[in-house]
Amino acid sequence: MGAFIGLFRRDLRLAVRQGGDTGLVLGFFVLAVVLFPLAVGPEPAVLQRIGAGIVWVAALLAALLSLDRLFEADYQDGGLDLIALSSLPLELAVLAKCAAHWVATGFPLALISPFLALLVDLEPVAIPTLLVSLLIGTPAMSLIGGVAAALTLGARRQGVVLSILVLPLYVPPLVFGAGAVEASAAGLGERSHLLILAALTLAALAFCPWASAAALRQALE
Repeated sequence: MGAFIGLFRRDLRLAVRQGGDTGLVLGFFVLAVVLFPLAVGPEPAVLQRIGAGIVWVAALLAALLSLDRLFEADYQDGGLDLIALSSLPLELAVLAKCAAHWVATGFPLALISPFLALLVDLEPVAIPTLLVSLLIGTPAMSLIGGVAAALTLGARRQGVVLSILVLPLYVPPLVFGAGAVEASAAGLGERSHLLILAALTLAALAFCPWASAAALRQALE
């Protein structure tokens, strides 16, 4: 666990020290949400109907921006070879790096989402559900994105290929995350949607580190 925590802290420290990834993700998230009302019009009824989808789609696209650098820096400087040869299993190393990625990007996205929900006139009763759904769903995005980042490691135009691979896999969290917020706003109860979203995250936690580690071993051969 010491090696796991050390790798997590190292990646998180690098993300905080550089600051570019977090600022880029948050800036894109804010701008994307702000642009939607300008495009569809300021009518409250329209924004309330699509507000949950707007915030979730913007969060999903913002999470894509930093995925291509999840393993790239370590791959280029040889650090990934040292991680693979260390006593820490590569699956746990992948989990530590995905966890650091989520803390640096996904967690801030969830924290600022209530403020952006006000821009799309989301029902106040649904704002806590939006926050909870993003806190539950964004770890799955980091884990699934880790698989795509490992599969495209070293590829030309990595960002484009990664987006093509990962966007279809982001559909289930998007559907149930936005569905939970819409159900809460309509007074229908969001519990079932949140439980399915949590199940998706747990499934990603169980399978994605193994898939990412297998792809990384292939890339290092």
